Parts: sequence; structure tokens; C-alpha cells
Amino acid sequence: MFKIGTWAIANPTILAPMAGVTDLPFRQLCKKLGAGLVVSEMVTADSKLWHTRKSQQRLKHDDDEPRSIQLAGNDPRVMAEAARANVDLGAQIIDINMGCPAKKVCKKAAGSALLKDEGLVREILTSVVNAVDVPVTLKIRTGWDRDNRNGVTIAKIAQDTGIQALAVHGRTRACAFKGEAEYNTIANIVKAVTIPVFANGDIDSPEKAHQVLELTGANAVMIGRAAQGNPWLFREINHFLETGEKLAKPTPLEIEKVLSSHIRSLHNFYGELMGARIARKHVAWYLQNQEKIANSHTPQQTTANSDYHRSFRQTFNRIESAQEQYSALATYFEILATSEDKAA
Repeated sequence: MFKIGTWAIANPTILAPMAGVTDLPFRQLCKKLGAGLVVSEMVTADSKLWHTRKSQQRLKHDDDEPRSIQLAGNDPRVMAEAARANVDLGAQIIDINMGCPAKKVCKKAAGSALLKDEGLVREILTSVVNAVDVPVTLKIRTGWDRDNRNGVTIAKIAQDTGIQALAVHGRTRACAFKGEAEYNTIANIVKAVTIPVFANGDIDSPEKAHQVLELTGANAVMIGRAAQGNPWLFREINHFLETGEKLAKPTPLEIEKVLSSHIRSLHNFYGELMGARIARKHVAWYLQNQEKIANSHTPQQTTANSDYHRSFRQTFNRIESAQEQYSALATYFEILATSEDKAA
């Protein structure tokens, strides 16, 4: 257990903020399945853009406590105003994005582009911390390129300005998501500060989570892409860290139950038409995981398994009706269960 301000975080697994992924339904699901903390999709600090439907949905703060909202921007005054506004809307932790490598964010000198300007980093952090009475956290990368890994310097600035916790992705801005994450810089950051540090990047299994925590000394791991279609990863990591034993994978029946509940919450949150369309990418991630499992169980049928899963995803992506999505998934899992029985 560790603390962010006065908030006690029981589990050392955190859902990383991901634009277009960590909406309210997905955050609630990951929290239910063991995530100690979940962080919202990135919200622009420019309140003039908050009237759009996308921003309005991202500004809904109905998670279980504590509610952590991530803000992105490059103007200290605007960031402070946005932080105050989000606290008024129910945010209980403000997270500042200085880790996103996306071009559309960096070209506005926000996200990980800020790591180049340590003075501006200090101004933004000081301004936001002084603007609100809730904990402020920060997400960064190890630097802006491999020759300029200034993560330790940024971490010290963060602690000096009152940041309560720090998430570090083990790549530079220039690396984007290419290559393998490196954890030595994260370990150096942990040694340099006393605030909680979360290690992020390429953590996709309980064994990898344990390895990274041992290597870095971080307080928690932050899980991003590996949780897409696999929200059970949080409880699997928690269990492994507590017992040293691997938890059994969810059964097809549990997967069907969780997936159906997930897409139902998407339909309720976005409306049936938009919810059905957004559900497609989540369903694709779930099914890609199932395809890997099926291929590992019956490697001699890998081509047939892949063809079936690909065909089903193509069919599912044409469905516009919520009820038709439920029916299609019920049929899919019925066939999956039958094929697993035959394989056994």
C-alpha cells in the first residue's frame, strides 16, 4: 500500500490514461478487477474546447474514489484554471500529462514535448499545485530522446514543487512506443525522490510486473496497452505479487459475462449507435486475446482458429444494433466453449 496525498492505494497496479480507451466504463471495469487506481483519458486544459461531446464525456467524474483526471496543456495559468474547474466537477486527484508522444499533442508543445523546457515544467507544476487542494500527480517519459534522458531532473523538480506521485514510462519522447522500454532510468528516479513512483511500459504479465518492481524499486506498475481486452491482468498481477502463484485465467463463461457487461455499459454511456461502434475496438481486443489462447491450446489448428476469429471480427464490425451485438457474442462464446471441450 502507498499514499497519494491522503488517499491510500491498496493495490500496486494502476490503469494508465489512454485517449480513446480509458473512458468511464473501462475505468470502472478495471477498478472492479483489481486496479488500485485508474486515471481518466487526457483532457485538454483549454476549457473553450470542453463543449464538444468528446470532452463532455471525458469530464464525467463518476469513478470509485479516488477520481484521477489527467490534464494536458502548456500554459501554467490555463492549466491551473482547468485543474480548479475539474476539482469543482468532482476530481479528487489532478494528473498532469508530460508523457504523451503523440504528434498532435507535442506540436502544441504539450505532453512529452514539455520535457525539453525544464523551466516551463516547474512553472506549470507550481501553478497547478498551488491552484487546488487535492493531490497533483505527474506522468513523464525518461526524456525527449536517448541522448537527453532528463527524467531524474524532472522528477526532482516535481517533488520540489509539491507533486505527490510520479508515473514514468520507460521510453523517451523520440522512442514513442518503438523498441523495448528501459527501466534503469526509472530505478534512478526512485533513488532520487521520496514520493511514490510508478513504473510504466511493456508490463504485460504478472512475472514482468514482479521483475520491473524488483529492478526499479517502484511503488506500483502502471498498465496501459496490455489491459486492452484483458482487464483481468490487474487481479492476476496483484495475486502473483501477494502469493508468488499464478492465478487461473478466466473461463470462457466469465469472459463472456464481463465482455457483455462491458459493452452494455458502453451502450448506456454513449448511446446505442455510438456505443455499438466504440464497442467494436474493445471486442476486437478481447477476441485477439482469445485467439492467442486458442492457438496456444491447439497449435495444429492455428490457421483455422485465426480464420474463424478474423471472420467473426469482420462480421461483428458491421453490426449497429446493441441486441445484435449481444446475440453475436453469445453465439461466438458458445462455439468457443464447444471447441475447447473438443480440444480437452
